[in-house]
Amino acid sequence: MRAHILTEYGGPEVLRLSEAPDPTPGPDEVLVAVTAASVNNADTAERRGRYPPPEPRPAHHIPGLDFAGRVLAVGRRAHRHRVGDRVFGLLPGGGYAECVVTHERMAMAVPPGLSDEEAAAVPEVYLTAYDALFHQAGLRMGESVLIHAVASGVGIAALQMARAAGATVYGTSRSEEKCRRAQAFGAAAAVDTGEADRDFAATIVAANGGRGVDVVLDMVGGAYLARNLAVLAPGGRMVTLALKAGARAELDLGALMQKRLRLHGSTLRSRPIEEKIALTAEFERTVLPLFAAGALRPVLDRVLPWTEAPEAHRVIEEGLVVGKVVLRMD
Repeated sequence: MRAHILTEYGGPEVLRLSEAPDPTPGPDEVLVAVTAASVNNADTAERRGRYPPPEPRPAHHIPGLDFAGRVLAVGRRAHRHRVGDRVFGLLPGGGYAECVVTHERMAMAVPPGLSDEEAAAVPEVYLTAYDALFHQAGLRMGESVLIHAVASGVGIAALQMARAAGATVYGTSRSEEKCRRAQAFGAAAAVDTGEADRDFAATIVAANGGRGVDVVLDMVGGAYLARNLAVLAPGGRMVTLALKAGARAELDLGALMQKRLRLHGSTLRSRPIEEKIALTAEFERTVLPLFAAGALRPVLDRVLPWTEAPEAHRVIEEGLVVGKVVLRMD
């Protein structure tokens, strides 16, 4: 099969189409012909050597954390899907390929009304946001949440699900246009942090009636920590999912104690397969019906031919994207 194989780390140009061995499904796995694969910020970090795949390392280093496609074959103990079924799901890597194998319980049936390109845009960002909002932060109806990088794939997924759960959503982005888009998607307010010295904490606290927010979903890290503590209401929770501005910051333990705050860190990729299967099963029960009903919808910034993976990485790294970039198989 063909695949984008990483043989070195660097810029988008290191993504090159090459030949890789055809995968074979194990007893509990399905073999899927990939029709679409989404591109994530994590993929660009992996390409630069900053986000390695979990152990054991694959013989061929193929990026790609989610897929959509059609079942080609099933293992002898796999009974959830049949040959020809449309499925999609989360991967530890390997999505930039013509075929993938995955545990049958990690492959979900594509909801009615979703194209393959839309389905491929769901798993990584919606599962990440779902786990962060409801498992880690315990977001409840009537609460408020601030989402940094709100126009990103994870940001929009979190915005949609938080609103569907009855929460008030605020956001930040380093672009005025992205802030407008976030408000069009349902954010009560969004702050352009690209403006010099713009204090998002004061603006969001004022917008929420002076109280602060119950949850912060942070995909920036670094110097945002102090302002995140300032924007949180007493009893607030913060979940860190990415570190675009760096991994180190000074923590005010006094603010942490006085407000009784809780700080969480989270990733999906390195978790055991059993945890991912349990999360996928819960997501199928609670969230997929909202896609089928039209209450949730992935936002596609653009769909590119599968051969244009380097261009997909380029536009993501240049900050030109609202929502998701998806690669469509030839």
